[in-house]
Amino acid sequence: MMLTGFLFLLFLTDGVYLERNCSYQDVLNHLNLNKNNELYSMSRPVKNYKHPTHVSLEVLLYAILDVVEKDQKFILYVWTVMRWHNEYISWDPNEFCGIDNVSLPTELLWKPDLTIEEMTEKDKAPPSPYLTINDKGDVEVQNNQVLVSTCRMQIYKFPFDIQSCNLSFKSIIHTARDIRLQPSDNSSEATEWSREVMRTQYEWLFINMIVTANNASDMVNQDIVIYTITMKRRSVLYIVNFLAPILFFLCLDLASFLISDSGGEKLSFKVTVLLAVTVLQLILNEILPSSSNRIPLIALYCIGIFALMLLSLLETILVMHLMEKDSACQDNDADKDQSLHEDCNKQRKANLHNCREEEHKWTECACIYDVSTSETPCELLPVAKEDNSSKIEEYHALEKLSDELREMEKTLSLLLNNRKEEEKPGYWTKVAKKVNRIFFIFYVIVITLFLIIIFLQWNNSEGSIAT
Repeated sequence: MMLTGFLFLLFLTDGVYLERNCSYQDVLNHLNLNKNNELYSMSRPVKNYKHPTHVSLEVLLYAILDVVEKDQKFILYVWTVMRWHNEYISWDPNEFCGIDNVSLPTELLWKPDLTIEEMTEKDKAPPSPYLTINDKGDVEVQNNQVLVSTCRMQIYKFPFDIQSCNLSFKSIIHTARDIRLQPSDNSSEATEWSREVMRTQYEWLFINMIVTANNASDMVNQDIVIYTITMKRRSVLYIVNFLAPILFFLCLDLASFLISDSGGEKLSFKVTVLLAVTVLQLILNEILPSSSNRIPLIALYCIGIFALMLLSLLETILVMHLMEKDSACQDNDADKDQSLHEDCNKQRKANLHNCREEEHKWTECACIYDVSTSETPCELLPVAKEDNSSKIEEYHALEKLSDELREMEKTLSLLLNNRKEEEKPGYWTKVAKKVNRIFFIFYVIVITLFLIIIFLQWNNSEGSIAT
């Protein structure tokens, strides 16, 4: 008895040491799993073809790399896990030192032919070279994939928009009779785990991931698992770089009403601001896709402000035309006043010259006498003296009148100058100022209503996101 117990203890001790020499290859040899055995790689791993292979799928979102609105592309980095059962694989871990799973190259086993309907480019990340099997026959394949997929962008409320992009997984050739596809996690789990592993989100904020299983109603169709990724755009940069500058240009256009309409500075200023808005519209055209069903609100925002500023420019042209028309009439009146003033000066100078000639003649007649005879013509002297004195008095009266006319001329010139300086605006100038005042009030009201409607539409989008 003692000898038998000793031999049994020795056997157990040797057994413990033998367990340390177990390897994964022993498991593979036990399963006869190698490249030459087509049982594992050539066909679906079921012993009865009527039994479908149940495939579970798990998808986690690692990163949102890019969203190209112009090309309707969605580029993301995901982690996918596929699990299914292989009926030809099983072993007892106790026979192989407790080994319950083995990793082996992926080409040794059959794999489900899953694809993504929305994918437009081949996966850029290298596939995982290994898969894992366990003692119960469950097979698991993990892959990191960079996916370039199509996504129908709803850009009506850009840049305050939310986008929902789908990843639809299904088999390429197998129907529901062969493969039954089911997600391994629900929407809340997929969303929570994706947030935990998220590395980068580009300009987007990840909201959630909704998992939907569309089971085939009959065996000739295919099961489809749809992962809907919902994300919200970070709009701060678009507000700072696009929306705010256009609003500032609109404020500058409003401030231009303080510039005088008499010169061309106001017109050139408005044209410059209008061209600046046009440049921003060209930039926007490079961002938004041309295949949108509805005109985006940001396009309506730009077009509306552009139209209002264009209307303001046309109003400025009309006001300047009216004032120019009134200015032309005032120039004609000034020319008439100037010509009349010159005629009066010429007439006054001619009258003064005639008076001086008459005075000279009468002076000469009064001083004539006969020097040779030294006799004074007494009979003519009284008459000459009387005529001379009357002419002299007349001359002095005319000279006094001339001085008074000069004073009146100076007074009239001063009054005319004051009139030109303080001249009241003409009829068309009054009309232009009234039109400008009425249009400014109308302009402010229309701008206020327009901005309120646009921002309320954008705010509704943010409210729908919050709910």
